Amino acid sequence: RRKRLMPLRTVVAWRGRAEWDQVMVGLYCGDSRLQQDALDRVSAWKSRYGPKMPLAVDSTAELIRCKVLDSSGRLKSHELILSYGLALVRFVNLITERKQKTVSIPLRQLAREVDIPVWVVDLRHELTHGKLPRLALCRKGCDVVLEWLRKMYWNRQLGNNLCEEDENEEEEQEEVEANADLDGDAWE
Repeated sequence: RRKRLMPLRTVVAWRGRAEWDQVMVGLYCGDSRLQQDALDRVSAWKSRYGPKMPLAVDSTAELIRCKVLDSSGRLKSHELILSYGLALVRFVNLITERKQKTVSIPLRQLAREVDIPVWVVDLRHELTHGKLPRLALCRKGCDVVLEWLRKMYWNRQLGNNLCEEDENEEEEQEEVEANADLDGDAWE
């Protein structure tokens, strides 16, 4: 007699697909109140799931937390740089750490392999070892990494193309990137 195998069940911190989708939409919506609600939900997940929390979820939450703090106006420029900096350093370190083999591979090479812009790795290097960058560059790094996380993690979790950008959104993104090159004083 063969025993019928039951499908494996995975225990997760969220209640179901609807809660997962709601948090994803909340994190990326741009409304700081809804983003804070989503961040609170991620904190609850983290308390249930602990170290099993997906790195992408954790990184997304930390970067969104920086944006919420930034929009609140409660932190000074230097404090925002440190906040964004820590979130960006953790993102690069945690994402590339999994790709490290027994032989040390340069972060720039690992970043290319996972399609992270090399300048984000350079930004991480400056944050870790050099002079702190301008706030405008940290903001731009945060936006680029959040977009990378959305495309490489969150959209893939949906299993379809519901979150694909339309042409208007792509044009807006190009405009944001062009404006991000402005002098740091223009961003202050």
